[in-house]
Amino acid sequence: MIRKKKSWEPTFTLLLAFLLVTVTCELVVNVKNKGGDVQVESIDADTAADTVAMHFVKIDGTHVSQFIDFRSEVQIFRTIILPEEEQGQSQHQVQCFVMRYMKNEFISSDAMSKLRQKNPTAIRTPEDDKGREIHEQDHVVHLEKSHVISPYIYNICREAHDKIYARDADLRILSRSLGKDYNTLRSSTTQYIPSKYAHCRDITDYNKPCCCHYEICVGWYPCGLKYCRGRDSLGHIVSYRCGIKTCRKCRIFEYYSVQKANCLWDY
Repeated sequence: MIRKKKSWEPTFTLLLAFLLVTVTCELVVNVKNKGGDVQVESIDADTAADTVAMHFVKIDGTHVSQFIDFRSEVQIFRTIILPEEEQGQSQHQVQCFVMRYMKNEFISSDAMSKLRQKNPTAIRTPEDDKGREIHEQDHVVHLEKSHVISPYIYNICREAHDKIYARDADLRILSRSLGKDYNTLRSSTTQYIPSKYAHCRDITDYNKPCCCHYEICVGWYPCGLKYCRGRDSLGHIVSYRCGIKTCRKCRIFEYYSVQKANCLWDY
């Protein structure tokens, strides 16, 4: 649900409540994108599993999820794209992009679980725009073998079937963090798709395979912690967490599509 935009924009304040117990926590924020539209993001942190999950719905109705598995150093983007009925489509499309998680790109699940906000109806804008990255997804991940990379891929991406994509550069780094041989990891869990296909926007035959582009922009996320300095009861200068830094980031995924009909947005 998109809440009505206020004529004023309040100062963003998040409180860090230091809880004594491990909990699963959800934060809901209203985010203004560059086009001026407002979308609602929900972010869940599970400290026991050491994961963070974000979900939002784009203006066109596409459901986007971002899931971070801190233990495996893997993040998963899933999109559920509604059918374009005027183009004869009747089924939605589900696709997943599996990437390595870069440390310090998102705050920890523990820090995320402690976030509280004073004004849940406020419209948020990020402090820092991280720009746009292009990711060439040149491998398809086999769903039944995906647990080798992360135990969460199967449940998150099982509706995507054969539309689970990864890139060689990430697989190389993940093999080291997982303590596995790169060639064994790649050959046993993925299929390499050479980048020999024309861009989908450049071909007219809807039945031909092509290279599709899909952009995912996360308009607001906690990308770092802020620290303040003060004095303790003994007068010593101490540093303590007093807030968060927020960012925006876009990623363009290039990947193999079995036919142009599955990539109608790329024009």
